[in-house]
Amino acid sequence: MESFVQIKAQKPKIRLRFGDGYQFVKETINNNKLTTVCEEARCPNLFECWDRGTATIMILGDTCTRACGFCSVKTGKPIWNDSLEPIRTAIAVGQMKLKHVVITSVDRDDLKGDYGSEIWAETIRQIHGRVPECTVEVLTPDFQNYKPALLKIFEAGPEIFSHNIETVKRISKRVRAQANWKRSMRVLKQSVDFGLVTKTGIMVGLGETKDEVIETMREVSNLGVTVFTIGQYLQPTQNHLPVIRYLDDLEFKEYKEIGMSFGFQIVESGALVRSSYHADEQARFAKLKGWINE
Repeated sequence: MESFVQIKAQKPKIRLRFGDGYQFVKETINNNKLTTVCEEARCPNLFECWDRGTATIMILGDTCTRACGFCSVKTGKPIWNDSLEPIRTAIAVGQMKLKHVVITSVDRDDLKGDYGSEIWAETIRQIHGRVPECTVEVLTPDFQNYKPALLKIFEAGPEIFSHNIETVKRISKRVRAQANWKRSMRVLKQSVDFGLVTKTGIMVGLGETKDEVIETMREVSNLGVTVFTIGQYLQPTQNHLPVIRYLDDLEFKEYKEIGMSFGFQIVESGALVRSSYHADEQARFAKLKGWINE
């Protein structure tokens, strides 16, 4: 099935926008002492999204207990301890007048009781309570597939549950040394079985083959996942995994078409696509389809 015509693709260009929307989001985040994955993960869409008035808020601190080969979020022993973070997060969401928000976090394998899931659940509850017009999308760690932790998240009622498998199975251990591909698939399956709109995504350009991407989409679609994202991996620093290949627009277009043929309701596929890129538009589409309540 390796039928792509090989065209030498170039590293995608990032648009820099410093309008009023960008400044407003930056000030709101800073004033509420919050962290965003947009900054920590060096997202190429930061300027565009902030200028549109959206941001992905990262809870549970800025230090991850894992050291994935693709990720620029710092790793080490977390010292975060802030029980008021869910309230401040909800306040910021209200100040930004968001209709949809994406919440994510670092991995907190050090929190053996619940891996931080209670803070997750309280954040969802606070946003729903203080900003009822805002839908909540969560982009979570795997919580070691600990079912009580996952249930806390599910029962808090996020409108969209997202957990990224990040790459194809064969190279998963190289890309995410402390994670587990099958465990991530089980997390997604539990979300689907609970009845949540479920989303996941992968990066390409790390050495995967076309057949492996297609098989990954097929396996994920068989779980009942609704939304699938595919984006180009960009090396954050020289200390991270190298880019093996840049894909061209035709390849991303074909992946989108193949994914839709497998039954996904939404496939976002493009060089600068990331998990939360245009998430607000996806949520509006989900509302129109009746998958989530108004």
